[in-house]
Amino acid sequence: MRLEKVTPENVEAAIALRVRPDQERFVSTVVKSLAEAYAQPETAWPRLVYDGDELVGFVMAFFDVRLDPDNPGDRLRSGLWRLNIAEGRQGRGYGTFAVRAVCEEIRRRGRSRLVTVTWEAGEGGPEPFYLRLGFRPTGETSGGELVGELDLDA
Repeated sequence: MRLEKVTPENVEAAIALRVRPDQERFVSTVVKSLAEAYAQPETAWPRLVYDGDELVGFVMAFFDVRLDPDNPGDRLRSGLWRLNIAEGRQGRGYGTFAVRAVCEEIRRRGRSRLVTVTWEAGEGGPEPFYLRLGFRPTGETSGGELVGELDLDA
């Protein structure tokens, strides 16, 4: 498995990537994510997840962002912004690989020992996945989503 930059050669495959229909309410499309990355290139880190030559997912990290921009006391955070694993490719370790790769990029950049993620609560949502990886709810919300953190030093 590996991560690759989004390029003119793979962007069409990237925007065609779809999660299961029952998961669509929990995650934005790759198209929306790429638009946000384009608008915020200083904070967004979009990557495609490949298994050999097969595109199996999309992950986007963020660096040095305040979850509550109206609160100057909110600390800068880095973490997982989006994770989309293709329908039919879930349950094979691709999501875990992508999250770990984001953690390594955050560590490589020396950003923080804490990795942040947000998720929408609900049956069929990603919360059990993030909890299995060691993320713990902080009690905060951001944009109506729950905030979780993973301590890289733990």
